[in-house]
Amino acid sequence: MMENPFKHIDKPLQSVPDELKAKVMNDIAIAKLLMELADLFSLNLADVIEGAIKQRKK
Repeated sequence: MMENPFKHIDKPLQSVPDELKAKVMNDIAIAKLLMELADLFSLNLADVIEGAIKQRKK
């Protein structure tokens, strides 16, 4: 039978090597950058629909 992972929640945190922390933070920064670039070059569908409706009313 598998061990219940929720039993480990209340235990104190273990220390992590600084190299691992730096790698994780770097990976998170890259992921955030990619998300922001994707948002920059993608269309905001709500704004496109709203603009089309406003132009149609004129």
